[in-house]
Amino acid sequence: MKIRSFAKINLGIEVLGRRPDKYHEIRTLFQSIDFGDTLEFLPDADGAIALSGTDPSIPWDERNLVLKAARLLKQAYGVGPGVEIRVTKQVPPGRGLGGGSGNAAMTLHALSILWDLNLGRSELGRLAASLGADVPYFLEGGLCLGEGRGDALTPLPDLPPLFGVLILPPFPSLTADVYGRLPLTSPPEDSKISRFLERKVFGLLENRLEETVFNLFPRLETIKSFFYQNEAVLSMVSGSGSAVFGLYRDRESARRARTAWTGPEEARLMETLSRERYWLRVTAGV
Repeated sequence: MKIRSFAKINLGIEVLGRRPDKYHEIRTLFQSIDFGDTLEFLPDADGAIALSGTDPSIPWDERNLVLKAARLLKQAYGVGPGVEIRVTKQVPPGRGLGGGSGNAAMTLHALSILWDLNLGRSELGRLAASLGADVPYFLEGGLCLGEGRGDALTPLPDLPPLFGVLILPPFPSLTADVYGRLPLTSPPEDSKISRFLERKVFGLLENRLEETVFNLFPRLETIKSFFYQNEAVLSMVSGSGSAVFGLYRDRESARRARTAWTGPEEARLMETLSRERYWLRVTAGV
């Protein structure tokens, strides 16, 4: 079995405060994009679980969320067979795109089928939440409101397709470093995400992590400015970075921005995926 594992971007992040469990209370908009990895699952009758991947910068051992997801499912349901998992990576780690989390979620989804468990989305979501705050989102896809740690999801009606350019700096931005440096400020009195969902005005959206991210990596602010100079309807650091995206309402505008980009960082054309297209493409063409 082969499936695709797509990345996400965050169309906004609001930080509401610190939680007793040491996480931060947030409000965010998750959005699927057509940039992703490929996962292959090969049955192992001996019961072993093995993992390998193409990116040498990623640990493919017990620290990897894919291996944790497979073992969690096997132990939770007493599954006898094992599996060999091969991951062909395109999404780099530490860029705020949820590559590892998406791989873990798709592992739960695929193995539930391969092992004839056929679990519902709610049960898979419960397992996913134990692996990481944004892992459950990848079992939903499309446009979702994320609250709590980001794992309290509300699927939303999809936006019209958006086209964009994704800039991938050669360095990661670690989530713990960014949240650990956030200034202690009062939460916003009103939610710009809620206002956006009412009015669909992209200019309302903001990533409250950006000030901290830009202090750590000033280059990312320059990249964001490039997109607005090239008429993006929205540009933002995705999550805690380090990827920066610019979104456009039509494909040709995105292509012009890609052509105008002369920086040393990798730039990729991309587009958003509705929930329906997300799931159609998870299993299509592999």
